[in-house]
Amino acid sequence: ISGAVMPTALIPIADGSEDIETVTLIDVLRRAGVEVTVASVTGTPDIVAARGTRIRADALIDDVMAQDFDLIVLPGGMPGAKALADSKKLIDKLHGQRDSGRLYGAICAAPAVALAPHGLLDGVAATGHPAFTDALPDKSRMEERVVHDGQCLTSRGPGTALEFALTLVETLCGREKRDTVASPMVL
Repeated sequence: ISGAVMPTALIPIADGSEDIETVTLIDVLRRAGVEVTVASVTGTPDIVAARGTRIRADALIDDVMAQDFDLIVLPGGMPGAKALADSKKLIDKLHGQRDSGRLYGAICAAPAVALAPHGLLDGVAATGHPAFTDALPDKSRMEERVVHDGQCLTSRGPGTALEFALTLVETLCGREKRDTVASPMVL
């Protein structure tokens, strides 16, 4: 549709964010035409991911606090997920996201480490990395690869990152866009 507003997504990152998850989320959402903003919570745009990949954020978390996003999604990885959990600005933004009825999500360690301790998974079925699922308040769907419950989407880890990213695309942009993005990736 000509002149249609593209969906927006915020992907917060920190030193120790999981490489595959971070890059896959950014890449797949951008392939779908989502306007992705990668924001560092560390005070510097440059981070080193959990496996040594260097990533430069588009912005710092301070720069995006006044902006609304259709989706905020957190990559996992340690200690990246802990750094996201410790960012008061990010947690405030996530509470606002939830309270306004907009989408939010996390993968791997981030559901248990960053969302659950701040009440962002209360009353929500979620999944996450098997090493962290004990911290999920609702474990009823923790064995699923991707869980979409209301406005919250969660996933298990690096091996589910592509499936998770495509589910985010489908939720934001529809099944047709998901299929259009997935097809050339030879899935």
